[in-house]
Amino acid sequence: MSVIQGARERARREVTAAIKDEARRQLATEGAAKLSLRAVARELGMVSSALYRYFPSRDDLLTALIIDAYDAVGEAAEHALAEAGAAPVARWTAVCRAVRAWALEHPHEYALIYGSPVPGYAAPQATTASAARVGLALIGVVEDAYPADVSPAPAAPSLPQEVLEDAEELRRTLDVRLPAPVLAEIAAAWAELFGLVSFEVFGQFNRVIEARDAFFARAATRLAQNVGLTVGGE
Repeated sequence: MSVIQGARERARREVTAAIKDEARRQLATEGAAKLSLRAVARELGMVSSALYRYFPSRDDLLTALIIDAYDAVGEAAEHALAEAGAAPVARWTAVCRAVRAWALEHPHEYALIYGSPVPGYAAPQATTASAARVGLALIGVVEDAYPADVSPAPAAPSLPQEVLEDAEELRRTLDVRLPAPVLAEIAAAWAELFGLVSFEVFGQFNRVIEARDAFFARAATRLAQNVGLTVGGE
């Protein structure tokens, strides 16, 4: 790459980052539904036509912000997992705590990916890989524990056949060795995790649960048990 090309690329990255930063500020003050390329351009002192060279539409900018948010929470989960040691329940709860901590620190970005859908916007396939990172971290915890002494064997009632078929399809898609019933339990725990986090981020625990650290810690451990990990395995 020539010196001129390198300078242009650096300048493009800097402008792209500035556009995203201003868009995130608008998310915090106006909400995703009111995000406007013209407003972003105005705040940055750009003409709209110049901004369109970076993001051709509002949806393109939203997609970039959504991917960034999914990657950020996914990276937080993966980093926590790498630092958690070997005990399966400790690894599981470390991922859960990292998700919660990121969400509380970045509530507006969390709302963008786990809050109300943005009217008129449909997330493209490009968001899928980033959106899967937390779920894959949780699956990895259970998959690593499965052949060891801590053998996930959820004591849930028999699953409906159609749910088992969905889980089997997911197992094939992800190419994991876990049985379909275990994968179905992980999917349920994944949904419960984000339900707990959403209740806290969006204020549903106000005047209901005040000891939230302890409450969340107990809930995360219970989710680990639901997927077959045992506290005694720590």
